[in-house]
Amino acid sequence: MYLIADGGATKTDWALVDNHQIKARVFTLGMNPFHASEEAIGNILTNELIPNLPAEANGADIYFYGAGCTPEKCIIMKGLLQKAFPKSSTIVVMSDLWGAARALCGHKPGIACILGTGSNSCYYDGKDMVANTPPLGYILGDEGSGAVLGKLFVADALKGLLPESLTRLFFEETGLTKADFLDNIYKKPMPSRFLASMAPFITRHKDEEPMLKELAIRNFRSFFSRCIAPYGHPEMPVNFIGGLAFSYENELKEAARIEGFTIGTIEKGPMDGLIKYHSTSEA
Repeated sequence: MYLIADGGATKTDWALVDNHQIKARVFTLGMNPFHASEEAIGNILTNELIPNLPAEANGADIYFYGAGCTPEKCIIMKGLLQKAFPKSSTIVVMSDLWGAARALCGHKPGIACILGTGSNSCYYDGKDMVANTPPLGYILGDEGSGAVLGKLFVADALKGLLPESLTRLFFEETGLTKADFLDNIYKKPMPSRFLASMAPFITRHKDEEPMLKELAIRNFRSFFSRCIAPYGHPEMPVNFIGGLAFSYENELKEAARIEGFTIGTIEKGPMDGLIKYHSTSEA
């Protein structure tokens, strides 16, 4: 029996699996150790997760894949999980990129990517991540991400580079002023999340506004040229996990075609792939 977690900043998806069958599926608040305190994570485990799992979960092998799980934070997260599940002898904590690689590629070589609020990618040899273009955040990098898509869009809107009707509709739907945008980006916390929140507006209107579709394609082309090309495997399909990739499948495929790449698998989340990975004898 094993317990798999896909941990994000806003929610965490848990699946308790026994003999290849899901015995329990629980969703809790997110527990990114870069943003959440140890106390907050402990409370989520105690109050939201454990009461919704059968007693035998305490003793299951635990595999936690999470955003913000750097080597240092992995140690902290492992300690919190050990306290919550004292009978579990196997507890493995890894980054969300490891989760994406295992979910998308299994035990075979491949290129695995995450496209959500931020972006990340790696070349995976079927066992280890052998290359990773550093994402660097939305100021220096995060090409292809929702945050960068929002940054490009807001910049064009505030500079008057979009059709006037589209800009007017944007301000009407968001209810925000130019001053509000600058305040959220330069003064308030989580500016990347704020910028990524522009993506739903772009999604709603991209099919009627060619400029929005081109904006998305430009963002994805930058991701392929700056993040994927350095791996040196143009013949290898590029696989994706993330809400942005899932919502912009057509634009992503067009950007890949222009840049000389092909798309493999696109999944909204990694859980199904992780269950399959850990259900094999090779895991």
